[in-house]
Amino acid sequence: MSNFINQGNKATRIGFGEGVAEAGSIFQNLVVLGADITGSVGLNIFAERFPERFFSFGIAEQNIAAVAAGMALTNKIPVFSTYAVFAAFRAADQIRISICYNNVKVIIGGAHAGISVGPDGATHQALEDIAVIRSLPNITLISPADANQAKAATIAAIKEADGPVYIRFGREPVPNFTSINQDFKIGKGEILTDGTDVAIVATGHMVWEALMASKELEKKGIDAAVVNIHTIKPIDKELLISIAKKTGLVVTVEEHQIHGGLGSAVAEVLCQEYPIPMKIIGMPDCFGESGKPEELLQKYGLNAEAIAKSVFQFVKEQK
Repeated sequence: MSNFINQGNKATRIGFGEGVAEAGSIFQNLVVLGADITGSVGLNIFAERFPERFFSFGIAEQNIAAVAAGMALTNKIPVFSTYAVFAAFRAADQIRISICYNNVKVIIGGAHAGISVGPDGATHQALEDIAVIRSLPNITLISPADANQAKAATIAAIKEADGPVYIRFGREPVPNFTSINQDFKIGKGEILTDGTDVAIVATGHMVWEALMASKELEKKGIDAAVVNIHTIKPIDKELLISIAKKTGLVVTVEEHQIHGGLGSAVAEVLCQEYPIPMKIIGMPDCFGESGKPEELLQKYGLNAEAIAKSVFQFVKEQK
């Protein structure tokens, strides 16, 4: 049973911005590059506190990525953020060649990810960015569960990473339930609730929905473990194999296409190390549409109620 409590809804983009600003007071060589949407991605917090280290480039994502790579080669720690659809796609070549090929430390914020960006519609809903980014060599890919974790992950990435990092986060306020003082470990997953019948492996905003789904499943006699995979690359193989051996069934949940995302990453581990029945819950190979976030999550089967229903049916079929 989940004992996690919502401390109040807060957007993960704000947690990211707070993390960058806090790290800015520690690292005097940290610089931030803006893409004309500074407030939308939380970087206004840093810009107001350290205006001498904030550089606005306008809507020029490809240029920003290339400049960031150059700054990293001169011992700066560059952070840039824009909507994930622009970071992962419009600037994909510069991230691949200028940043990843040179293996330079650049922190990239992929904002407004997932279907829950809502009214902005399909053109602004990044549903394939995990697939694109995690295929690139050298890069670390983090998808924090809430605002507190987004802040902790951002600070950890700036302090500890020795190469490029992509941090994925959303726009809408979501339940903030992890500890403000958490010890965030890049590459380490977390078992939030233990269980024996099935493991629900989730990432990003879907972790809270998975926790709520586990409560619904408990009412139906299903003992579900919930695992937070906040680092999709490198993924925590040891934890995934361990929970697979314990439950015998795994369901993954993500605000992303079912192709190439968290589910694919988990399947790559389990099919080679401990093959068991798996189900992948995500966007079913289609574009999203405009709507309120809660309406879209319901339509595409990504809220707690729909996740619980899908997991229950899967367990019933397999047992």
